[in-house]
Amino acid sequence: MAWRFICRLPIKSKFMKKYVLLAVAVVASVLVASAQEQEVYPSYIQVTGRAEKEVVPDEFYLSIVINERDSKGRISVESQQRDMIAALRRLGVDVEKQLKVANLSSEFFKKNTSVATAKYQLLLHSAVEVSNVWQALDKLGISDVTIQRVSHSQLAALKEQVRIEAIRNARKGAETLAGAIGQKAGKCFYIWDANNDVMPAYYDNAVAVRSMKLMDAAGMAEGAQEEEALDFKTIKLHYNVQTKFVLE
Repeated sequence: MAWRFICRLPIKSKFMKKYVLLAVAVVASVLVASAQEQEVYPSYIQVTGRAEKEVVPDEFYLSIVINERDSKGRISVESQQRDMIAALRRLGVDVEKQLKVANLSSEFFKKNTSVATAKYQLLLHSAVEVSNVWQALDKLGISDVTIQRVSHSQLAALKEQVRIEAIRNARKGAETLAGAIGQKAGKCFYIWDANNDVMPAYYDNAVAVRSMKLMDAAGMAEGAQEEEALDFKTIKLHYNVQTKFVLE
């Protein structure tokens, strides 16, 4: 029926003729593939396996910007950098491994209308470390601190675990459904894994700054501390796998 309908369409140009022929070829290939699959596996069950896992992050990437403007030019970037490194070391941070220079302005290009700046990336491993570092830097007058992203040191391995669990859940689901009609799920002849990578969790840095200040304020009521406590989102791993199993 579909072929007869296409053949009756008026074809006014070579382009349209090529387009119609291409469409017919695609439809024909799909029908042939479906017929072959039906012939090889006359009876099968299609199941989507799902699995998810929430992971507590253990890698926190902070962006730190030192700007002479914050001190109205009274304290140089170099001096603020030394104070920052000393404060980080007092907190037990391995500066050589965890602190990287992301960008450093050149004095050669410094103009009267601008000030020297330096940007760093700091890797921390717990929410407690983040709180301690944030408060220490704030006391030094370094307030341009933002949370770039969070991750987990074993994220790749955890992804594989969730994917494997998804395909296993697909098998279990197929066996359950097949058993309900008095049959068995045989070998799997089709697996489609079209998962995208895990999206990073983003944070409202303004809320985080308020939380830090409240935690550091003297005489803060306990109820208010609990309400504004810094809380990091978990990393959610979620995967779907489509499968087909032979029904026996």
